[in-house]
Amino acid sequence: MSKAVRLVSVLALLLAAVAVFYGQDQVFVCPMDPDVRSNAEGTCERCGMKLVSGIPDPAEYTLDLNITPQLLKPNTAANFEFVVRDPWKDRPVKKFQVVHEKLFHMFVVSQDMKFFLHDHPTYQESDGSFRYETKLPKPGMYRILGDFYPDGSTPQLIAKTIMLPGAPPEPAHLTKDYSTKTDQNMTVELETDPPQPIAHTKTMMFFKIKPADGFEKLLGAWGHMLAASDDLIDMIHTHPFLADGGPNVQFNVIFPRAHTYRVWVQFQRLGVVNTVYFDVPVEDLH
Repeated sequence: MSKAVRLVSVLALLLAAVAVFYGQDQVFVCPMDPDVRSNAEGTCERCGMKLVSGIPDPAEYTLDLNITPQLLKPNTAANFEFVVRDPWKDRPVKKFQVVHEKLFHMFVVSQDMKFFLHDHPTYQESDGSFRYETKLPKPGMYRILGDFYPDGSTPQLIAKTIMLPGAPPEPAHLTKDYSTKTDQNMTVELETDPPQPIAHTKTMMFFKIKPADGFEKLLGAWGHMLAASDDLIDMIHTHPFLADGGPNVQFNVIFPRAHTYRVWVQFQRLGVVNTVYFDVPVEDLH
C-alpha cells in the first residue's frame, strides 16, 4: 500500500472517529431553562418541557390583541382575541408547543395592582387565534401578558396595554412586604438572598409553605410566579429553580430595574390553587 493510500485511510478513520465523538456528545437543552442541559433526550427536571437539540436563534414575534366590544366598560363581558404573527412575513402562527400543559398563558394586572388574573385562552384550530372572555372590575390601565411558544422557534413573552374609560384608580404605591400570607388552604413565607435585592443581579427567593401535606404540581410545575414592577413596565413569568414537593421552594429572579416589584406566587394543595403576593423593593448597586 502506498504512503498516499495509507494517509487517505488514516484521515478517513480520524473523520469517522470525530463524527462518532460529536454524535455521542450531542447536547439537548430546555427551551424554557437553557441552563438545563443533557447528553441524552428527555425532559427538563425543572419545568418538564421536552429537551431539544439545536434551539433556533431567538426571534421576536408580534402579538395582536383584538377586543370586543371596542368600548369596554367595567364589570361587563369583554372578549379577547390573541393572534400571534411571525417576524418574517407577518403571517398568523397556527402551530404552538405546549408549555406547562397549556398552549397560551395569560396574565392580567390592573394599574393599582389589586386585580390579578392567570388563565389560559382557548385555541381556535380554524385560524390559530386564542380567545378568552372576562370582566375587568374597574376603569384604568391594565397590562396583559401573553406567554407562548411558537413551534420551531423560542418561547415568547409579550405584554399589551388596554384602557377602560372612567376615573382610574391611584397608581400602586408599594413598600416592602415580606409578611406571611395565607390563602385558601396554605400559608406562605418568604425570605430573599440577598436580603436587599439588587437590580441586574440574581435574587434567590425562598418560599416556605405550610402545611406541606397534599402539596401538588400546578400545570406541571411546583409553582408559578409573576413579578411586576410598580409602574407595570417590567413583567417576569418564571417557575421554581429548586423544588421537590417538600415545604421549601426556591425561585431565582434577576430584577431589571431599581423599583418595587409585586411578586405573585401560585401553589396548589389538595386540588386548590393558592395565590398570594409579596412586595419586594429592588435597589441599584451602590
